[in-house]
Amino acid sequence: MLKTEWKQQGFIDEPVAPGTDLKAEIKRMCEEKNAIILAHYYTVGEVQEVAHFVGDSLALARQAAKTDARVIVMCGVHFMAETCKLLSPDKLVLCPDLNAGCSLADSCRADDLERFKQEHPDHMVVSYVNTTAAVKALTDVVVTSGNAKKVVDQLPQDAKIIFGPDYNLGNYINEVTGRKMLLWQGGCHVHERFSARKIAELKQQHPDAVVMAHLECKGPVLALADVKGSTADMLKEARHNPAQRFIVATEAGILHELQRQCPEKEFIPVPPELSESGLECSCNECQYMKMNTLLKLYNTLKHEWPAVDVDPDIAQKAVRPIERMLEMS
Repeated sequence: MLKTEWKQQGFIDEPVAPGTDLKAEIKRMCEEKNAIILAHYYTVGEVQEVAHFVGDSLALARQAAKTDARVIVMCGVHFMAETCKLLSPDKLVLCPDLNAGCSLADSCRADDLERFKQEHPDHMVVSYVNTTAAVKALTDVVVTSGNAKKVVDQLPQDAKIIFGPDYNLGNYINEVTGRKMLLWQGGCHVHERFSARKIAELKQQHPDAVVMAHLECKGPVLALADVKGSTADMLKEARHNPAQRFIVATEAGILHELQRQCPEKEFIPVPPELSESGLECSCNECQYMKMNTLLKLYNTLKHEWPAVDVDPDIAQKAVRPIERMLEMS
């Protein structure tokens, strides 16, 4: 029986015996329970190291759906666990900490989007994958940062489009496609902090470095980037570009995988700044992603809780725009 306080706080904080090898125990339970662990690139390195698959959210959910695992543990944020459940409805999907939310997903709530759609009844909705299942259920087609341009290019030229929730990604897609999509005013709290000034300073210090920026960054940041794209795009560029030094403007967790794949190269994280307050910040990490710890992962496997479910009616509607995207990409 789970303790009441566990349910209230959204994760299990049961201690383990001193000297317990958490990594070994996690591996043992995965074999015993037919479980797989998914870890997003932005989680801490030791979580990535025990995962069966490391990657972006949709790619992970698709990979998990191909397996015969009984249990999926999604080490990421809550909407990612929902996406796993959408694509693997018969599997038990666990999330080590239910409090691991997402500022971008939270910036677009289903009730608000539904009202906005009613105000613009002649518009279709294109939603970034970083959204809740309820928002996906109100969406015509989902996109990722890697395929957004390709998908939008295939939509009728005269289509009126609401794009959300990421304003920066939508603005970039408008620029490269010539569209005039109506943009939702949402954003990622980590990527919003990166500034052109910081990148210019780093570039001055390292003139030979290749600048890579995620499409969730602001326009002035993207304007200074040599490589603009998703985390998968950055990894590909790092592998194939002969450059030995890269300046990276995205959540710092990606550096673990970049360094693993390219141990001979140097990756310099861009420090963000909080321009709205005038105070600089040395942190370029997502506190939600960092809620995934080895201890929480161990406990969620041990107790098979917290589980993430999606209302069947919402799930039926939410999976359709994902399927449409897959058909178009």
